[in-house]
Amino acid sequence: MIKFSEEKLNKVQEIINRYPQGKQKSALIPLLHLAQEEYGWLSAETMDYVAGLLQIEPIEVYEVATFYSMFNLKPVGKFMFEVCQTGPCMVSGSDNIIDYIKQRLGIGVGETTPDGLFTLKTVECLGACGYAPMMQLGKHYREHLTKDKVDQIIEECRKNAGLLN
Repeated sequence: MIKFSEEKLNKVQEIINRYPQGKQKSALIPLLHLAQEEYGWLSAETMDYVAGLLQIEPIEVYEVATFYSMFNLKPVGKFMFEVCQTGPCMVSGSDNIIDYIKQRLGIGVGETTPDGLFTLKTVECLGACGYAPMMQLGKHYREHLTKDKVDQIIEECRKNAGLLN
């Protein structure tokens, strides 16, 4: 059963209190971020729990969680490659970068490597068109991607995961 710790529940209340009485639904996105931070992804059970905390219908949570690409609806790897696939990035070769990552890691879009290390996700505009092709890796943008840069990023991630010396 999903249940936040007492400390996390205090944080939930703090977030809800930011909004006027009766407008607790406004806290939905911050609470989904908290839940994803806690559990790594948003299962139906987790989304139902968030709905209960906010006293809203589960469908209201599902609508938001499925709309935004920042929320993961299934388990993801330790490193998530979120590659932009909109016009300017595609014109600059992001489709080739996506294909290269798929080939290099042996996974498709939306899949995670068997070791749980990498997930490949395509996303809509990340607002860095001048640096295309690009991707987000955690909180950081990786820009002007080439096959060599992708190889370097993969090796850097493996090193950070303690898999390389």
